[in-house]
Amino acid sequence: MSVAIGVGLTEFPFARTGDYWRWVDLCEAGGIDSIWQTDRLVSTQPILECMAVMAALAGRTRRLRFGMNVVSLALRDPILLAKQCATIDVLSEGRLLPAFGIGSPLGPEWQALNIDTRTRGKRTDEALEIISRLWREDSVDYAGTHYRLEGASISPKPVQPDLPMWIGGSSEAAIRRTARYGTGWQAGGEMPADAGKVVAAIKQATAEAGRSIDDDHYGAGFPFYFGSADDKIVAVAMTAYTKRTGRKSEGYFAVGDEHTIIDRVAEYVGVGVEKFILRPIGRDGEAVIDQTRRLIDKVIPMVEARWPKKAKAH
Repeated sequence: MSVAIGVGLTEFPFARTGDYWRWVDLCEAGGIDSIWQTDRLVSTQPILECMAVMAALAGRTRRLRFGMNVVSLALRDPILLAKQCATIDVLSEGRLLPAFGIGSPLGPEWQALNIDTRTRGKRTDEALEIISRLWREDSVDYAGTHYRLEGASISPKPVQPDLPMWIGGSSEAAIRRTARYGTGWQAGGEMPADAGKVVAAIKQATAEAGRSIDDDHYGAGFPFYFGSADDKIVAVAMTAYTKRTGRKSEGYFAVGDEHTIIDRVAEYVGVGVEKFILRPIGRDGEAVIDQTRRLIDKVIPMVEARWPKKAKAH
């Protein structure tokens, strides 16, 4: 198995930019596998734009991989996004983990940008085909409902010969989308049992399509907090999560100690998930740094002991 622990942020909790970079440097030095930034274009809370974060992380780090969790394709121009991903992959020497989805219908972007949410799926499918072809082909012609291209090309191409294309979502359409285009799947707020059903469905769909996805390319995530469920910040975070996603927060957040977190990881591993995006809960940047440090000191060693990585053959 290849269980890997990454961390992710939605809002920007840091008082100063330097504190954010302290957090990134801690992840880089502490054995965190990857950093993920939630995509949000319209918000009243401070949230960083995910593609700009990817570029900044490419320059700041040397080991960490990084991705967007997940970029809403219906809100982006596919040629620009394909070019951004390729550029960042080149400059980071192959450390980008692009992840795509249709976006939550509860997001404020649709009304703000006057985009019909009913077009999300079709726009996303067309964009995925355009992006994947631009990464591989020297000239792309495309005639779709929402996009039309003639002789489109980007250069340089991504460094990774098969740049990962992680797909988010658990609907039947998302499963078909992953089976057709994806090299990995990233859960949203699915609990282990539901995530396991999606993993099984994607494996069946990819087999029927004559494709396969590596066993270690199924991911999930959840918020974590070292402390008590009675702490006020936990209630605040749960309420915000439910408002933002429409999902129930009870049972999804891992609140307690390192054993609580590792047990939750094990539940997901048991249903076929091996990649994780854990989101630290904290009232401010210092608390987020402290929570991340505890994750590094207490959970990462337990993960490495319980699921040791196989040595690569030379």
